[in-house]
Amino acid sequence: MRKIIRLFKVLFTIVRYRLDKVLLSQTKYKFILWFFPWHYFVWTKLPRAQRIRLTLETLGPIFIKFGQTLSTRPDLLPDDVADELTKLQDSCPPFETQKAIKIVEKSLKGKLTDFFIKFDEHPLASASIAQVHSATTINGDDVVVKVVRPNIEKAIKLDVSLLYFLAKLIGLHPDGKRLNPKAVIKEFEGIIHNELNMLFEAANASKLRENFKNSELLYVPEVNWELTTREVLVIERVYGTPINKIEKLKEKNIDLKKLSSQGVEIFFTQVFKHNFFHADMHPGNIFVSDSGQYIALDFGIMGSLSNQDLQYLAKNFLAFFNRDYKIVSEVHLESGWIPSHIDPIEFETAIRSVCEPIFNKPLKDISFGKVLMNLFKEAQKFDIQVQPQLFLLDKTLLNIEGLGRQLNDDLDLWQTAKPVLEDIFKKRKKDEFKTQLKELKQLPKLTLEVLEVLKTPKQQHNQELKEIKNQLQKNNQQQKVFATIVFFAMLLFFIKEMIL
Repeated sequence: MRKIIRLFKVLFTIVRYRLDKVLLSQTKYKFILWFFPWHYFVWTKLPRAQRIRLTLETLGPIFIKFGQTLSTRPDLLPDDVADELTKLQDSCPPFETQKAIKIVEKSLKGKLTDFFIKFDEHPLASASIAQVHSATTINGDDVVVKVVRPNIEKAIKLDVSLLYFLAKLIGLHPDGKRLNPKAVIKEFEGIIHNELNMLFEAANASKLRENFKNSELLYVPEVNWELTTREVLVIERVYGTPINKIEKLKEKNIDLKKLSSQGVEIFFTQVFKHNFFHADMHPGNIFVSDSGQYIALDFGIMGSLSNQDLQYLAKNFLAFFNRDYKIVSEVHLESGWIPSHIDPIEFETAIRSVCEPIFNKPLKDISFGKVLMNLFKEAQKFDIQVQPQLFLLDKTLLNIEGLGRQLNDDLDLWQTAKPVLEDIFKKRKKDEFKTQLKELKQLPKLTLEVLEVLKTPKQQHNQELKEIKNQLQKNNQQQKVFATIVFFAMLLFFIKEMIL
């Protein structure tokens, strides 16, 4: 019964904002609209994108969270809808403090006073998944306590099942196949269930803190692991000025130009050095201390890339900075992502159409986040599947660029990023060279193993050769090529000798 009532509310809200027309008007089922009485009345003249946002807001926190997740995938949405969904605010009316206290006590297996000498009854913030209270531990540490909403798992299960129902309706739309709504909802389901587990967020915060433990660029609050459980996250309370409060930062004599450059440095360090980046860096999650140091908050959404994606990204950045669209095209060709039926020259022409208009502008006037997004969209026209993590990263880059230029109108991303990237790549090449030298030492051993294989009975050859092959495959690409050539050359030589 509860599901039927909820479904009725969802359908009513869709009709209220006339999204039924958006869904059906371009399908073969559009005639159904003629039988709806409301079809003949104009209820709203609001733009389509605004109606979608209002629908999600009306349907509550889970749908808002879904809209926020969609906003990180502009590859799936028209520009107007993607932009509008970024306005969604994940805030909800707070639930009763006594319920929060009961959850804390049940989770920690004790009375509240066993763990805290102070627990503020008025929440600092209340969102779709959890509510945050300030507190002081019995050790005198100021902390914030993040408590998962009561019965939220049931609400998520219900609303996600309805989202799958809506996915079937969206599948009727001409763009349904391209949007692949079921896959998008499945991805969202995984994200939101991870956010329900405070241990995941605690682990993210701890890893990011470890990455920047000796850095003056970014401060990450410390997790209190003794008081953290699946339902409760207890983390150090930090104080600072929100990054978008420009006047307050000026009053505190914070160097805004330095701050903007450091923000870019933090981003590139996270991506290319640590390969672990904060993927929700909007102004509400970034504070600045009185000394001018960045402070990160909220670690529910983090990202990382495969080595292939990192190479793709790094080469694209260098090509942008050198204004060489041909290399941008070659990067896509080398990646192996382009289907065999695609004409490389046609693809290069498409890439040129994206890059040439921007290369006439000064570097400081170019949004590399927008250029990357345009490249992703162009690639998808050629059936190239860009990984969701790359879109997540690009969303983060757009946030960083926006904040950086808000702090400093003349921010030149290239001048700021170039020395950071060069330093990171030098260290990476040095590490790779050390690894190659280490792996080269294994080559004599592998050669001896080949000799032993040739002496063993024929039935054992396949298994032992397979083991050697697996060992070789663990080497990096350059070493693998070298070692494989030597290996097979020696193998052929010994076989020839045995035959002769």
